[in-house]
Amino acid sequence: MEIFTLLDSLEEMIENSRNLPFSAKVIVDGEEILDMIKEIRLKLPEELKQAKWVKEERERILLEAKKEAEGIVKEAENRIISMIDEHEITRKAYEQKAEIIETANEMSREISKGTKEYADNMLSSLEATLEEVLKVVQNNRKELK
Repeated sequence: MEIFTLLDSLEEMIENSRNLPFSAKVIVDGEEILDMIKEIRLKLPEELKQAKWVKEERERILLEAKKEAEGIVKEAENRIISMIDEHEITRKAYEQKAEIIETANEMSREISKGTKEYADNMLSSLEATLEEVLKVVQNNRKELK
């Protein structure tokens, strides 16, 4: 920063100048001080432009970082919602699976019961028929004797 160097030189010039007798005032070379002030003025706009650019760049970086942070937070929120939804879907799927298995087991029990009843009825009918056939056979044997 050249301005600070020029200001230091100006300050040094004033400190090294001779004092007026009985006073705190100093004698300086006016032309030399005016030249330094002109030089400071010439340098000042460039320094201000750089400072303004640094400030704007800082604000841009902060804004960009804020937007990125907001994006990360939003993505995290969406991911959490997605995970909650997935958990809810999984829970419902397990509930449906349990219901389907229970229904299937119940149907299996009913089919098994129905099959046993059908088989029992068929065997009972066959037994009755065989008993009738046995009676006929026994009667026929009696008649033969």
